[in-house]
Amino acid sequence: MIPMGCHSQGSCHGTHLLPIDLDERRKIAGWRTAGLSVEVIAEKLGRHRSTIFREIKRNTFVDKVVPDLNGYYCITAHDMACERRAKLRKLVRFSTVRQSVIDRIIHGWSPQQIAGRMRLERHPISVSHETIYKFAYSADGHAIKLWRHLPEHRARRRPRHARRKYGQRFSSDLNILRRPDIVADRKQFGHWECDLIQFRKKFGKANVTSLVERVSRFAIFLRNNDRQSRPVMNGLVQALQALPHLARRSITFDRGTEFTDWALSASQHRHTDLVL
Repeated sequence: MIPMGCHSQGSCHGTHLLPIDLDERRKIAGWRTAGLSVEVIAEKLGRHRSTIFREIKRNTFVDKVVPDLNGYYCITAHDMACERRAKLRKLVRFSTVRQSVIDRIIHGWSPQQIAGRMRLERHPISVSHETIYKFAYSADGHAIKLWRHLPEHRARRRPRHARRKYGQRFSSDLNILRRPDIVADRKQFGHWECDLIQFRKKFGKANVTSLVERVSRFAIFLRNNDRQSRPVMNGLVQALQALPHLARRSITFDRGTEFTDWALSASQHRHTDLVL
């Protein structure tokens, strides 16, 4: 809990560089009970207001059974903070465990896989995947750019459980559940499966579109320079347009963004029904 700086108005009473201690938590709890705002509490403690906001948010006691008990209590808050630091310190105190975690991340293991392997092997010193993520995004992790090897390759971590919200990309009528049995059971030639094969980020943006005919398993692979939907679909059209109608009855895509221009392909390739 390191303050990010002083208020833009006025100066702090000596900026703290140490984590909030039990004595400060007692004061925070008392002032919260008295109805003081976070800004006032921060000013009294000589802390940045974001530090106090973060302290209250992370260390507030929550009881789902008895919500009336919810609140910020100094002893409980201190225990919660100490427990988090103790978990993270495992990767600071135990160099062999830390190096093992770093090596596996660099070799493509996700934090979930590393933590799961530790549990499976009953490792005497194990850590959770959340602790590994926190280490990767800590100052030590950033010093060696460990985030580059994580699944999402983000320099800053997205909030937990956050999801990007998109509008509806495809009509509900275009659903694999509506695919005719003759296609699903591979009883008729001319129906294709289409997917995009991506590579590690270090190899650049290039990727490959794969087209597989469902009966014969004949495959076509197309190189793409990036994941832009229009070029991907144009390449697909060019690859199939020379085939006779009976050899291109339908295509089944997944719902990736690279296939959102399926309507373009449908208009240019009129004799092929697109099925998702």
